[in-house]
Amino acid sequence: MSLWTRITEALTALAKGEGLSAVFDKLRAPPERTVAFTIAVIALSAKMAKADGLVTRDEVTAFRQVFHIPPEDERAAARVFNLAREDVAGFETYAARIAAMFRAEGRPCGVDSVLCDLMEGLFHIATADGDYHPAEDAFLHRVAEIFGMEEAQFRRMRARHVPDAAPDPFAVLGVSPDTPMEDIRAAWRAEVRMTHPDRMIARGVPEEAVKLAEKRLIAVNRAWEEISARSSERTPERV
Repeated sequence: MSLWTRITEALTALAKGEGLSAVFDKLRAPPERTVAFTIAVIALSAKMAKADGLVTRDEVTAFRQVFHIPPEDERAAARVFNLAREDVAGFETYAARIAAMFRAEGRPCGVDSVLCDLMEGLFHIATADGDYHPAEDAFLHRVAEIFGMEEAQFRRMRARHVPDAAPDPFAVLGVSPDTPMEDIRAAWRAEVRMTHPDRMIARGVPEEAVKLAEKRLIAVNRAWEEISARSSERTPERV
């Protein structure tokens, strides 16, 4: 059974008059984490679109880069988006129910968390058009707070995604310039381990969304290479 068929079934199971936010209370069983993850990304993307007032073609394309949607399943994806956009429940209600669902499985928004994978997807979509709107930043910051993400972790993720001329490589890895190189290397390796497809799928990220790791891996590898190069330049040659 395809992911999108399972999403359709989850929506069909909603009682008459129930909002989309209620679906997160019905998908607590571990086998349905991938369904919940996908619905969560679509639903929060729809709420984020309301935050900055529009949905650009680039954002739609970005979503399709994260999730492959066969033509026959586009209606199911559109239904989730429209239900979330029209639901009277605010995005904080959605975020709280999503956080409660994954925390119930012992998965807080820590270093290796599906909630952080979900935030990666939202950042990917928000920055797809090259314009990171202040309303989007406020939206994502609040969602991160509800997910239990630490401020430093949020800034690190934003540094990887927000289009800057020259992102700070230390911010990307969540370290400071005076951090020992051994610790910086350890931070880089931890980030790389988190992006392994098998590890992401084990966390509950659907196979269709593992592409989220590609952009993240490029950013952390580039940061490590830049820091390593700077360190080599500062280290005097031994005679």
